[in-house]
Amino acid sequence: MNDVEELKRHVAAHAESLAIPPEDYLAVFDRVSHDGVGPGSWVYEWSRRAEELEADGELLAAAQRYTLARFPYVDGNARQDALENAVRVTGEWAAGVPGVERLDVDLLGGTVGAWAHGLSEVDRRPLLVVSGGIVSTKEQWAPVLLAGAQLGYATVVTELPGVGENTLRYTADSWRLLPALLDALADRADVDRAAALALSFSGHSALRAAIEDRRIRVVATAGAPIAETFGDAGWRSNLPKATVDTLAHLTGAPSAAVADWALTPDQLAALDIPVHYVASLRDEIIAPGDLKLLREHVRDLHVLEHDDVHGSPRHAAQTREWLVAALKSFADNGFSRRQAAG
Repeated sequence: MNDVEELKRHVAAHAESLAIPPEDYLAVFDRVSHDGVGPGSWVYEWSRRAEELEADGELLAAAQRYTLARFPYVDGNARQDALENAVRVTGEWAAGVPGVERLDVDLLGGTVGAWAHGLSEVDRRPLLVVSGGIVSTKEQWAPVLLAGAQLGYATVVTELPGVGENTLRYTADSWRLLPALLDALADRADVDRAAALALSFSGHSALRAAIEDRRIRVVATAGAPIAETFGDAGWRSNLPKATVDTLAHLTGAPSAAVADWALTPDQLAALDIPVHYVASLRDEIIAPGDLKLLREHVRDLHVLEHDDVHGSPRHAAQTREWLVAALKSFADNGFSRRQAAG
């Protein structure tokens, strides 16, 4: 069972990033007193708010609240129901939006779910792949599908292994999912000009994939672990309980299992693409040494710093604008890849 006060702290950042008004999520917080079942519980109160929005026809807003009801991961029937409701309502929204479709792709021995917009065998646009961290599902980021279209991309929103409907196990090799997804979509998008908007732990996977796969031409991320977050046992021992529990759930192993997932200086130096990174200077999840490592070794690094905690909830609007601007700049420049300097 989760500590609801800790959940509230984490979810505030997610709510801000989704532009949920503070008066809305704070009203739910006020009703939550435990993480059990029934009135006053985390799942019940978030689902109740989602049901209200669904009844009003606010389908995407309802789906977002259902995803917060299942936060941080499915641990029983109540959160499983919330996840299924989020998927269902997003599907109802998608059915009314031309060009939006549901994808289920068999990859790497598992099934990966996604929502997509703009895929076409005739008009193959550059592909934008969007993924959140260890606690956020694809339904949470569904609104990005239409924003991607405005920038000229075909867009796919998916999940890390083990998150939401992704049946894969989260491992050190999970970075292989992104290249495999590009392979699967090659007939409906220009995957040779691919961009990744990969938030939090997805950013780590996207950077690792970009080292190996030259089709990935830009990575935009926020609060991504790089090395110290994984390799420093002292730092890991002080991670929030929800983070530790979620990692254990996704990997099937204690948090020490991620100790060798760190990206090395040589790997980072091998990146010859623009990397746009949003850093929170009081981040309780991402170790401060990770930003230092990026600055020392990534040759085309662009950083936005906030004096804030993980996810920078007090700077959510600025973060959104900065990341969108990064993807727009890449598109405006013809989706060109920065070549190695030497």
